Amino acid sequence: MSNGRVPEVSTMSNERMWRRAAPWGAAALLGLAGVAWVQSRADDGREESAAPAAVGAASAPAKAALSVSLVSPVAAQWPVELSANGTIAAWQEAVVGAEAGGLRLDVVAVNVGDRVRKGQLLASLAAESVRADALNAQAALQEAEALAQEAQANADRARALQASKAMSAQEAQRALTAEQTARARVQSAQAQVATQAVRLRQTRIVAPDDGVISARVATVGAVVQPGQELFRLIRQQRLEWRAELPSADLARVRPGMKAVAVPPGGQPIEGQVRMVAPTVDASTRNGLVYVDLPASALQAGARAGMFAPGRVLVGQGSGLTLPQTAVLLRDGFSYVFRLEPGGTVAQTKVQLGRRQGDRVEVLSGLDAQAQVVAAGVAFLADGDAVRVVAEPATRKGS
Repeated sequence: MSNGRVPEVSTMSNERMWRRAAPWGAAALLGLAGVAWVQSRADDGREESAAPAAVGAASAPAKAALSVSLVSPVAAQWPVELSANGTIAAWQEAVVGAEAGGLRLDVVAVNVGDRVRKGQLLASLAAESVRADALNAQAALQEAEALAQEAQANADRARALQASKAMSAQEAQRALTAEQTARARVQSAQAQVATQAVRLRQTRIVAPDDGVISARVATVGAVVQPGQELFRLIRQQRLEWRAELPSADLARVRPGMKAVAVPPGGQPIEGQVRMVAPTVDASTRNGLVYVDLPASALQAGARAGMFAPGRVLVGQGSGLTLPQTAVLLRDGFSYVFRLEPGGTVAQTKVQLGRRQGDRVEVLSGLDAQAQVVAAGVAFLADGDAVRVVAEPATRKGS
């Protein structure tokens, strides 16, 4: 009996368990299916939204980096200049010294920097002893003249008596010789008077020419010697610029050309080439060009002995020019940014030449038809897109 009932109970228990679990399993399967459907719709939505965004990004134009204005190179006639360094010196410097010796300086009337006229008193020597010698020479002249008159009278008497044989020839000859001797003594005395007059004038030291006193060693009370330097005088206040140029450039310089010297801390001074040195320094291979400076050079700050750079204008030359604001210095080279057909800029290397005012000469790397960015080049890079405006964009705070 036990064998027949046990399997039946077991079968019924399994059926009941399946009947109870079936609803829960179906619900679970439906939930998983729903989650999968929602996930697939979300993925499809992301793919659909991503596709238009990608298409829009590919079709959108590049954003301009900077608003710029353009400029083209302009042909201009500029002076051809040779740069030079040199020294400002006196055109001629006169040395004024004492001619009389052994005399004391009594008066010094001028100082360094004084402007003087020709013949103006610079200094005077104590002249008491010279005046005494002059008086002595004058007295000796008067004595000689008196003796000469006596000798002339004796000679006239001897000539008269010699004709009548009343005087011997020997005595007559002696009278005639005494006359000639007396005349010679008069001439010697006159020379002594003239010498003392010269010495008296030499006690007055005067300017040999118009000019300005550049040096003074005269001191009141000092005893001077003949030839001793007392003053230096820049004749006619004229200065010159002695410019050094390489020997290859000397052939391009001609007398009469204009030149400009720039003394330290002063204004540029325009002068004129007076001459080109006929020789060249064997060690430096440079030659000197002598440039006359105007009388106003002293007022402009030029001083003899100054080192001064400058330039010599040797002609005129044409060239392409740009504003300096259009040129960028980078890594030791000069660049401009040329506008390309696509609205971008290309960094272009150029070689620069002369500068004048706010413009610079372009020697190579650019033609006259090119259009380049006029300003603000420091904010650009090669290949940047730009927006061209009619005028340069106003910077903030400018």
